[in-house]
Amino acid sequence: MSEYPPNASFHRICLTGVISCGDRITSRIKQGMTSVLRRQSSTSNENDVRMRNNRSSGHGAVNDSPPSSPAQPGDRGTRACCFCCLAVKSGNGTQGGPNSRIPLPERDDPPTHEEIESWGESFDKLMQSGRRTFREFLKSEYSEENILFWLACEDLKKEENPEIVEEKARLIYEDYISILSPKEVSLDSRVREVINRNMVDPTPHTFDEAQLQIYTLMHRDSYPRFLNSQMYKKLLEESQLS
Repeated sequence: MSEYPPNASFHRICLTGVISCGDRITSRIKQGMTSVLRRQSSTSNENDVRMRNNRSSGHGAVNDSPPSSPAQPGDRGTRACCFCCLAVKSGNGTQGGPNSRIPLPERDDPPTHEEIESWGESFDKLMQSGRRTFREFLKSEYSEENILFWLACEDLKKEENPEIVEEKARLIYEDYISILSPKEVSLDSRVREVINRNMVDPTPHTFDEAQLQIYTLMHRDSYPRFLNSQMYKKLLEESQLS
């Protein structure tokens, strides 16, 4: 009688097969890891050689991409087909401040008492002779961008050169229409769609509807508060004494 129980030979054969299979798997894993390490080592050596070559030629870093050329004013190639995500311009005078790219055609001499009184009669008269004072008031309310946008649109409508019109329209969009701009004005979706269509081929009247909407906003919202402000009351009193 055999010293092994029934089917013992079959069990030994299965066990031997499993061990042999496991050895083959382990061997393949080791071969795969060795291949990966060799490729990594080869890539690392190539990078080291490339960095040494660049150092010897005076370059501090490897840059395979070609340098981008600076954008030129009026360059149609830089204009995107969609204007809702234009980047905000940086640098001096890009946001309508003291060094603004948009000139502010305002008088330097102080307003007369009659003019200051007329500001309380209509918003139109305030915008004719008191824009500087009204702008200071809006600045105190953190809404100065409204009058800056309105003035920029007025300046655009005076321009006739198509290239300058396109450039100014782009700057206005970046400063006051783009959702990425800190100076973005409040416009409804319909007017924004109109602007986006107009920006395909800008004209001096590209922002007319938006300008009217902001003018109406200042008239209905900011103008009443200006008339009730201490700024206006003090200015009116001082003009009476002078």
